[in-house]
Amino acid sequence: MLPRRVRTPYNLSFYINYKHTRGGLVPDTAEPGIVRRVPFKYTQRILFHHQSIAMDAQQTRQGIFFALAAYLIWGIAPVYFKLIQQVPADEILTHRVIWSFFFILLLISLSRNRPQVRTTCQNRKRLLMLAITALLIGGNWLLYIWAVNNHHMLEASLGYFINPLVNVLLGMLFFGERFRRMQWLAVALAFLGVLIQLWQFGSLPIIGLGLAFSFACYGLLRKKIGIDAQTGMLIETLWLLPAAAVYLLLMATGIVTTVPLLFFTAAANHLRLSTLGFFQYLASTLVFLLAVTFYSETVGQDKLVTFGFIWAALVLFTLEALYTQRKRS
Repeated sequence: MLPRRVRTPYNLSFYINYKHTRGGLVPDTAEPGIVRRVPFKYTQRILFHHQSIAMDAQQTRQGIFFALAAYLIWGIAPVYFKLIQQVPADEILTHRVIWSFFFILLLISLSRNRPQVRTTCQNRKRLLMLAITALLIGGNWLLYIWAVNNHHMLEASLGYFINPLVNVLLGMLFFGERFRRMQWLAVALAFLGVLIQLWQFGSLPIIGLGLAFSFACYGLLRKKIGIDAQTGMLIETLWLLPAAAVYLLLMATGIVTTVPLLFFTAAANHLRLSTLGFFQYLASTLVFLLAVTFYSETVGQDKLVTFGFIWAALVLFTLEALYTQRKRS
């Protein structure tokens, strides 16, 4: 609770439970209830100090909630990927990129955060940085999915155990953070663990190191870019979307399947079956022409004989149908 200010004729204010020291104004916890006179020019500093503490505490609580949510979901994510382990890792990654893009686009539309997206898209430096982070997170996703679906979950887990230590190392290199003694000891122990695996098994934990360093570098760059999570994720998935363009064609299978069937069913309700079958020649002819002209399929003598008999039958059938129709009319 903030202390209550009382103005005086001499432009001074009285505050309760504060004392003036060389380091500035601090709460007088040693003598609660004692009234201290503080010059009015310091009152704004006191208010700002209290507001900063309250905001920092609120941001810390929100940060803890977001971190718990993120890491709990990541912790149980292998259960989901195991359910679809028969699907190739690159195909899973492609669908992950596509549907993440549309989901983030929906969230931004609901939150009305489009001005931030527009501002970011006009900043070339940020766009380039987000292209790099997109490659990092895309590689991390692909490696993680492959590891889980190919029975390397322990090595994937090792990578995310190493990740906090890599974060500390990057903090020292790029943000001027200094290691404490226990942090140096932790890094040394992790390095020793990698050396033991190299000595015993003759190989580095490539998957673990790849996951650790890719995600740590991703976090470093995202921190330097300094934009909100939704905007950054939208542009990152947008950068990755061209690589997934081939799989976007799979979404059109619904159209290619449904639309002609709907037309066929509607035609069947309006035409005789023999008349409807006549139009099948159109599809057959187009497929034949595509095979020969665009896809360079060769027509051998055996196929020519087969097609010849079928074409003769179709011509005869068509002429007979036309003759019958004229006779009736």
